[in-house]
Amino acid sequence: MTNVTNTNNENDDKMLGLRTSDYYFDLPEELIAQDPLEDRSASRLLVLDKDTGKTEHHVFKEIINYLNPGDCLVLNNTKVIPARLLGTKKDTGAAVEILLLKRRENDIWETLVKPGKKLRPGAEVTFGDGRLTATILEIVEEGNRLVQFHYDGIFEEVLDALGEMPLPPYITHKLQDRNRYQTVYAKFEGSAAAPTAGLHFTQELLQEIEAKGVDIAYVTLHVGLGTFRPVKVDNVLEHHMHTEWYQVTQEAADKINKAHETGHRVICVGTTSCRTIESAADENGRMSEKSDNTSIFIYPGYKFKVLDCLITNFHLPESTLVMLVSALAGREHVLNAYAEAIKEKYRFFSFGDAMFIKGSDM
Repeated sequence: MTNVTNTNNENDDKMLGLRTSDYYFDLPEELIAQDPLEDRSASRLLVLDKDTGKTEHHVFKEIINYLNPGDCLVLNNTKVIPARLLGTKKDTGAAVEILLLKRRENDIWETLVKPGKKLRPGAEVTFGDGRLTATILEIVEEGNRLVQFHYDGIFEEVLDALGEMPLPPYITHKLQDRNRYQTVYAKFEGSAAAPTAGLHFTQELLQEIEAKGVDIAYVTLHVGLGTFRPVKVDNVLEHHMHTEWYQVTQEAADKINKAHETGHRVICVGTTSCRTIESAADENGRMSEKSDNTSIFIYPGYKFKVLDCLITNFHLPESTLVMLVSALAGREHVLNAYAEAIKEKYRFFSFGDAMFIKGSDM
């Protein structure tokens, strides 16, 4: 197991990467991928050596060449719900939008609403000619609303009929096939956003990886929209991280533990899988069956307990996710790799290309 520390050579806060501006980079708008590729595994793959900063360029399906028998590949099997509801305010007919964030209890959800000033406690909203209605109960943290839904039948079926996929705000194209914002192994509903590093895998590629002798461990973390929220403070340490629910089964824990016990690597697919195992592990990096809420914030200086390598997409400037990958590979290595990706016209963000962060031993 590898403990990773920041490798920058600068001084004080800048060396530690404790300023949000330390993670800024200029991204041309045309590099923000608006549509998924027809072939999931045909995206590009930038391989970054976290120890040396050296980079290589490949096609994603070639990731199998970097996986060894005995390694454990950790995947997040959460499933995105069609959480975006477009409706009208009952008394005025004004158009409103409600985005489901997390279920609090039964038919009460924490939501993000637009426009907020029109949806005060007591307001009522109707969707789909009255098939679904909602009452605003109260305003909670960060201006979110607690909403109670009313309907006949099964909520998930009503939501499937009326809801839209909650694409990130930087994607402006309409998604033609909602399955393209799901991983092929998505299983447990609850996410407001996809674990996008997993979008590159096909069933065929996963079968080839297993046939090579790589263990695949499935964990669950329901991704919240806090993933896309910008860091609004100058000092990284003052950022308030969002909370997400996760679950690790005993089967997954056993596979992860086995990899390290036998001298192999734990390779996470996506920052959500990384946050899950780093939250669930004990201080010695041992995994066991666990479910809980996590608000873990990983930035340079963090000592990884379980993770050795990471498959991830390219992230937003000044985001917590750029900070997380910088904790693994060093801020300078990451920003240099991003600059190279921009120069080579890689596609960025949810529907974009991928990066594999590995050590010099592979």
